[in-house]
Amino acid sequence: MRLSLSSQKSDYIGAISSTLCMIHCITTPFIFIVSACSASCCSTTPLWWQWIDYVFLIISFSAVIQSSKKTKNNFIKYALWTSWVGLLLAILNVQLQLILVNDSIKFVPALSLIGFHLYNYRSCKNNTNECC
Repeated sequence: MRLSLSSQKSDYIGAISSTLCMIHCITTPFIFIVSACSASCCSTTPLWWQWIDYVFLIISFSAVIQSSKKTKNNFIKYALWTSWVGLLLAILNVQLQLILVNDSIKFVPALSLIGFHLYNYRSCKNNTNECC
């Protein structure tokens, strides 16, 4: 059975996935501050929590694939892929600490991914001649 997503659904799923990823990233420090205050033995992030980043990356990857296949707007194709690659690199950098930058840098590609998915969704919904 092949899962086929329309461009509008993939943009919707991509925007939701990116939003949930941002919520995950924003809440992480607060959850572990509370955890560190209540139990001083362990202050490291559990492995299962770190892997949620990759789940969101996989979901957003499939949404970007479908959206970029369906849209005829080349700018949106490149913007979606650039945002996704930026998010991948930011998450890898946070976990592997390759380059010393603020961890909040991951919000830039996440927000742009949300924005481009929503832009593509609205343009496909409003103008069927230009995409999808």
